[in-house]
Amino acid sequence: MHFLWPETPLTDIPSKDASLKTTPLHALHVSLGAKMVPFAGYDMPVNYPLGVLKEHIHTRTHAGLFDVSHMGQATLKGADVVAALETLVPGDLAGLKPGQIRYTLLLNEDGGIIDDLMVTKTDQADTLFLVVNAACKDGDFAHIAAKLAGKATLTRHEDKALLALQGPAAAAALATFIPAAAGMEFMTSREDSFDGVPVRLFRSGYTGEDGYEISIPNASAEKIAKTLLAAPGVQAIGLGARDSLRLEAGLCLYGSDIDTATSPVEAGLSWVIGKRRREHGGFPGAARIQKELKEGAARKRVGIKPLGRAPARAHTEIQDAAGRRIGEITSGGFGPSFNAPVAMGYVDTALAKPGTALNLIVRGAALPAEVVTLPFVPHRYVKTKA
Repeated sequence: MHFLWPETPLTDIPSKDASLKTTPLHALHVSLGAKMVPFAGYDMPVNYPLGVLKEHIHTRTHAGLFDVSHMGQATLKGADVVAALETLVPGDLAGLKPGQIRYTLLLNEDGGIIDDLMVTKTDQADTLFLVVNAACKDGDFAHIAAKLAGKATLTRHEDKALLALQGPAAAAALATFIPAAAGMEFMTSREDSFDGVPVRLFRSGYTGEDGYEISIPNASAEKIAKTLLAAPGVQAIGLGARDSLRLEAGLCLYGSDIDTATSPVEAGLSWVIGKRRREHGGFPGAARIQKELKEGAARKRVGIKPLGRAPARAHTEIQDAAGRRIGEITSGGFGPSFNAPVAMGYVDTALAKPGTALNLIVRGAALPAEVVTLPFVPHRYVKTKA
């Protein structure tokens, strides 16, 4: 299964300029020696002196702290807020209990993916908590507010930062300050206090590892980040390692692996559509998606393993054994934990079976590859109470 905080491709960042926004942790990143890059309109750390490779391995073996404050946080409130939001997404939100989180998709009328997002059912029956991608947040929130006008009110939380603490040591590190964190189940959320500061915890993440996201008032973000960085095994980690971690975990990157032309079925995300929603529809693009669920889609997102040591980057052409173009790579690079190149892309459904031989056209040369089952590195989410 895929549970994630998706993002914008690092290759699609704009040129740095004075209009870039900063997160409440910007000064801390600079003081830690981070290499800063423009990303989704923000000046963000791509790596620290430890370097991308070591930051990646550290997260897999210990715990990494990521600044994801550029992402969009909001509450959606209304008398029947769950039913209202279900008109825009295919997820079964009605089945959520208070404190549970659902990964779902904001769809357009053709069944294409406007964005993917996390929806938390709060302890207030009329309120949901949303987290969306940084590059999409303005459009997402405007879309939701307009579509649900008169049914629900959306309130953005620009006053809150967001940290992600990921890795096998994450639970122990956070439980030092919030004991109840260790007992949280995967894909649940709770409100708590961190040294007297009110926070909201989410046990989820974008690395394939156990971990948390922590929503914090801006004014307290640097203090809490420094406190966590002083905990045993915790290091600051940048966007470079975040990208290689999610790729090894087979997690989609919005704008690369999924977009407005891609349906959930094509993307291998059919699992987000619950039985009730599959049968009754009631979400944008339902006719197309229900047809694809029944008959299959023409193309499918798959894991791709280059058989040499050269990585295949996004937009690399994929050919079948006869030299016919059948798709392209959407995400690719070197997997430090996998110790080999890893990639994802779309191919004709007839050629999506694991073990199928492919050729990747890199600088004019056909390099051998094969379709593999995702993820490249097993997920290590905690699915039962500690």
